[in-house]
Amino acid sequence: MTDAQWALVGPLLPPPGNATDKGGRPEKHPRRLVLDAMFCLARGGIAWRQMPSDFPPAMTVYDIFRRWVKTGAWQRVHDALRDRVRARAGRRPLPTAAVIDAQTVRGADTVPAASAGYDAGKKTRGRKRHIAVDTLGLLLAVVVTAADIQDRDGAHRLLTALRARFSTVARVWADGGYTGRLVAWAGQVLALTVEIVKRTDKTAGFGLLPRRWVVERTFGWIV
Repeated sequence: MTDAQWALVGPLLPPPGNATDKGGRPEKHPRRLVLDAMFCLARGGIAWRQMPSDFPPAMTVYDIFRRWVKTGAWQRVHDALRDRVRARAGRRPLPTAAVIDAQTVRGADTVPAASAGYDAGKKTRGRKRHIAVDTLGLLLAVVVTAADIQDRDGAHRLLTALRARFSTVARVWADGGYTGRLVAWAGQVLALTVEIVKRTDKTAGFGLLPRRWVVERTFGWIV
């Protein structure tokens, strides 16, 4: 992590326990080094216990990661970086439009049966991630369900989450799987205009569809 990156991310992390009213011992390991360890793990796709020995102990880093998750630190970091990217692209921090889609992901053996399902269309057992992105492909909202939840049903939760976080969004693009009552419900309940972008029968082979390719590209970035 560079000095400039640390200057941006460091202030978004929760204060150390000894700096709050709860008190406690000072943190043993530098936070910047702990972040480097987390990023190394995420980039390399390795297990916690396979972390290189020049970082703090793996379980120590894991415990800190869990604590920061509970405080919403990663959400703050993500949102700050997204707003920064939008500003550098000449956009306002708050988006006015979004694109939604869903993707089924095969679940690992450790995924509890209660939170997994079978997607008959994809012939896959696991979970389904429903995402909303801005027109640059940057994440705005995410909802995870069992794989057997229909895209339209998951979209009710996704659009509700999107509206709760962004009152500025007025238009949403979606594929043909979202046609039906969802469009009317979104307009009446959430004041969102859902525009369906359909593939034409005249198109042969692969073709980039307006707006939809943005969210499909984002799925390719998500680990």
